[in-house]
Amino acid sequence: QVQLVESGGGLVQAGGSLRLSCAASGRTFSSYSMGWFRQAPGKEREFVAAISWSVTSTYYADSVKGRFAISRDNAKKMVYLQMNSLKPDDTAVYYCAATLKGLPDIPNRYNYWGQGTQVTVSS
Repeated sequence: QVQLVESGGGLVQAGGSLRLSCAASGRTFSSYSMGWFRQAPGKEREFVAAISWSVTSTYYADSVKGRFAISRDNAKKMVYLQMNSLKPDDTAVYYCAATLKGLPDIPNRYNYWGQGTQVTVSS
């Protein structure tokens, strides 16, 4: 089992940057692929980025490609999402999630979820 806790959200102006962190607990963390999702008010949860357990593969939503970067440190049991050139449309609650099922971009393919961290981008 994996427990996940996100941090690093906040209020930033458009064009700015934030780095989200996800701290994991559980002995098998390095076996899991990790993903970041986001959910804006009134909208469905949407895929942002994912990284394989081996760190060799990453996958991004088109809307964040070239602006966001996902990374992980298996020794520290941490996952990160570096967000640059932020836009007001990036405003959402951001969640990290864990899965044993490849690099899916569908929420129901993930087994474990954090509680989320709010990111607000002002124009």
